[in-house]
Amino acid sequence: MIQSMTGYGKSVIQLPTKKISIEVKSLNSKNLDLNTRMPSLYREKELEIRKQIASKLVRGKIDFSLYMEITGEETSTQINKTVVQQYIKQLKEVVDGDETEMLKMAIRLPDAVTTERDEIDEDEWSQIAKEIDSSLEKIYQYRLDEGQVLEADFIERVNTISNLLEQVIKMDPERIEGVRERLQKGIADIKEKVDENRFEQELVFYIEKFDITEEKVRLSNHLDYFLKTLKSSDSNGKKLGFISQEMGREINTIGSKSNYAPMQKLVVQMKDELEKIKEQLLNVL
Repeated sequence: MIQSMTGYGKSVIQLPTKKISIEVKSLNSKNLDLNTRMPSLYREKELEIRKQIASKLVRGKIDFSLYMEITGEETSTQINKTVVQQYIKQLKEVVDGDETEMLKMAIRLPDAVTTERDEIDEDEWSQIAKEIDSSLEKIYQYRLDEGQVLEADFIERVNTISNLLEQVIKMDPERIEGVRERLQKGIADIKEKVDENRFEQELVFYIEKFDITEEKVRLSNHLDYFLKTLKSSDSNGKKLGFISQEMGREINTIGSKSNYAPMQKLVVQMKDELEKIKEQLLNVL
């Protein structure tokens, strides 16, 4: 079953003194392009988070965000009272003013406020890691749901190409006969006597150049293989992309060999369907 590379997952966990919000967004990309945003407190866990995301999502342009909101009395920022008092004392020596205004000035001076570096509580982190798993599971399911929509679209378009190919196959004898008639008319118009045996040999050689039997068989096989790959257990957008390229080669060759306007119209329709498939494949994992 195929997966889309587009997805979104969000989880929120309330801890005793803080609320943690986790968001994961994903768009299509040729490789894994991972961008993370989180408070400095959790930066030491970044490699662990990256491995966790890579193992679950594999590929895509992924934005991971971890937000922290303090909801309790806990804070790592402290006023350095001794330093602030010294600042106020020195300010009084310079100017006689309101103490509240002096406090406002002092609190903005260097070292008036200190920030202690918190250590990660491993029990707390264990809960956060589970919540990251939960958000990744949500985006994974989102990708699966999007993949089902893409799969239905692919099947419809491949069946359309297959139906157009059937029309090409039915039309082919008529096309060959038309080529034969044009050649015979051309010979008749120049009013020259020709060796009938030699003419037939040249006619067969000429018609063989326009033969599309191999292309019809290969295109039919590629269409079947595309549908089979869609149903495989793993999502393989790159493989489907390679198959679509081969389908394109056969369709282009049929178009260049056809030399017959009604068949070329069918080829244009096949190309249109294939281009839509290729566009959608850019978003398949």
